[in-house]
Amino acid sequence: MTDNTHQDVPDYLSLLRLDGRGFVVLGAGQGIGEQTVHALAQAGARVLCVDRDETLARKIAEAVDGIPCTADATSREDMQRVFDTAHQHFGRVHGVVDIIGVAGIKPLAAVDDASWDQQFDIVVRHAYLAIQIGGEMMKADGGGTFAFVGSLAGELAVPNEVAYASAKAALHHLVRCAGAEYAPHNVRINAVSPGFVRTPRLNQRLDEATWTRVGNAIPLGRAATPAEIAGHLLFLASDLSAHMAGEIIAVDGGLGVVAAIPSITFAPSSTPTP
Repeated sequence: MTDNTHQDVPDYLSLLRLDGRGFVVLGAGQGIGEQTVHALAQAGARVLCVDRDETLARKIAEAVDGIPCTADATSREDMQRVFDTAHQHFGRVHGVVDIIGVAGIKPLAAVDDASWDQQFDIVVRHAYLAIQIGGEMMKADGGGTFAFVGSLAGELAVPNEVAYASAKAALHHLVRCAGAEYAPHNVRINAVSPGFVRTPRLNQRLDEATWTRVGNAIPLGRAATPAEIAGHLLFLASDLSAHMAGEIIAVDGGLGVVAAIPSITFAPSSTPTP
């Protein structure tokens, strides 16, 4: 019989630490991105804060003594510059957290070619570029981590989000396929899949009555905060998730495990319950 009483016990808190590691955060300026920058920095990481809005990039970088970077993540040239900048400042890129994604909400019949293409650019193309450019850097330097933000819409049919949901589903499968391809090189690629999150952008679009209805549909009774999503991204960025590759973690308050069924009343059963 094997004696397991003297197994080594890891220092679990140290596995969460990212001291001295260089991270790129894409979409760092607000909401989940802003909270993720703070989470990484509190764990000891050095952060390149990337956003299309120069003011937002500078503001969050100043808050954590990070490095601001303005870029269009759908541009190959800009993404190459982002990773070259990170490599120059940090010596190597240890990780990427990618928050970028904007939901176009309209029925399929109202989606034109330009908005369809834009939705896939803003959700999938930049992720493909990040993995292709950053992943190859990580391979050469001994490994690293990617943590993407997917969506419950990429797993379930959400009304009026056909283009966005299809793009998120593609992102999820990109994570699975690239995760399997890069795992042998010690480059771990995973994602979180949030449901409703009270981001600044969504707070502008939904009133409190709508948020109440959303909360009533979620088993935990409310939408997530950006900080709650950032906590899971920190986990994926850290060594606590060292044995994960190509995984999509649902962070939706239980919304994805409940079925939307009509309210019905069952007649009493004539069969005795065993």
